[in-house]
Amino acid sequence: MTGTAAAAYTVIGMISGTSYDAVDAAVADFQLAGDELLLHPRGLHSQEIPGQLRARIAAMLPPRPTTLHEVARLDTELGQLFGAVAAAAGQRFAGRPADLVVSHGQTVYHWVEGGRALGTLQLGAAAWIAAATGTATLYDLRTRDITRGGHGAPLASTLDGLLVLSDGARRGSLNLGGIANITVRADDGRLIAYDIGPASALLDSAATDATGGAERMDTGGTGAARGIVDTPLLERLLAEPYYALPFPKSTGKELFHADYVRAAAGDHVIATDDLLATLTELTAVLVGRACRAHRLDELVVAGGGVRNPALMARIAARCAPARVRLIDEFGLPAQAKEAYLFALLGFLSAHGLPGTVASATGARSAAILGSFIPGRDPLRLPEPAPRPPLRMRITP
Repeated sequence: MTGTAAAAYTVIGMISGTSYDAVDAAVADFQLAGDELLLHPRGLHSQEIPGQLRARIAAMLPPRPTTLHEVARLDTELGQLFGAVAAAAGQRFAGRPADLVVSHGQTVYHWVEGGRALGTLQLGAAAWIAAATGTATLYDLRTRDITRGGHGAPLASTLDGLLVLSDGARRGSLNLGGIANITVRADDGRLIAYDIGPASALLDSAATDATGGAERMDTGGTGAARGIVDTPLLERLLAEPYYALPFPKSTGKELFHADYVRAAAGDHVIATDDLLATLTELTAVLVGRACRAHRLDELVVAGGGVRNPALMARIAARCAPARVRLIDEFGLPAQAKEAYLFALLGFLSAHGLPGTVASATGARSAAILGSFIPGRDPLRLPEPAPRPPLRMRITP
């Protein structure tokens, strides 16, 4: 049932993904109307991460060593960058002062052992964001779920459950970032979500290696389109034990990094375009397996990977006869989904509502996410909402 909508609550949601190429900030108004949550997207502001900062992030990611000095420097400098991006997004899109800023930060380590997530680390000191915007800021959105036995991922499952999977259709929601993750409903109605495996993480590394850093990605999938899949290498990559683990499960660049591909190739010499074609096929095979395993009729795709026609074409072929659609058809731009996701999680936390679905992350129970930092004024949160929404609708 839908009731009278409450007053609008404006949130700026920010994400810098595993490709660490840009900071995205989405501005959204939210209103609760009975069992329905209304999301009015105001716009997405993206700012490229400067090349020198990108290089320093890359230089500290596993398996490379780093120092506490560099961790502290990056935490500060990323916080300052996120603060500038949030302030610019608010000035550009917010029709009124934002009530909350939410920052996912930059993931530099996701600690998983024996199928359990034990910790996670995102850099980007949120106090700098609160100082730059004067607005209360929410950060550290994954740890609370991990304390309850969950993976702290994929958090996209919360948005997926409310927007894409709320009508009972046999549909999956796929996000193609550095890592590909999927959300589906089980036959009993439970939400299931997990990281499938690499998407742009390995492709970007291969393109960077091949060009000496001149190119950071296979832009438009042109290299993969020219190449031929190396079947022996693809079979070695598909033998990765992670893929056989039961879900829920999560992974990241701690496993899928540039050295991973080099180790898999060994002494085998492979042309760059053929390597890109093989890594593209790897992601498509993994997504196709998930489509068949969950007997999907439709797959709704979001994330930066939608800009890669070669990848999208191979996913469509591997998932057939399931229909592949973009999340744009549900009202959100495909490349802005994750930023709007963190705006949604901020709204839920501010209203005392869980931001996770326990069956999706593997936690013992759902959790209210994050830690708050006051803005220029004392921290004041809205009255807790009486119950979580059952669905979400995008309003024009």
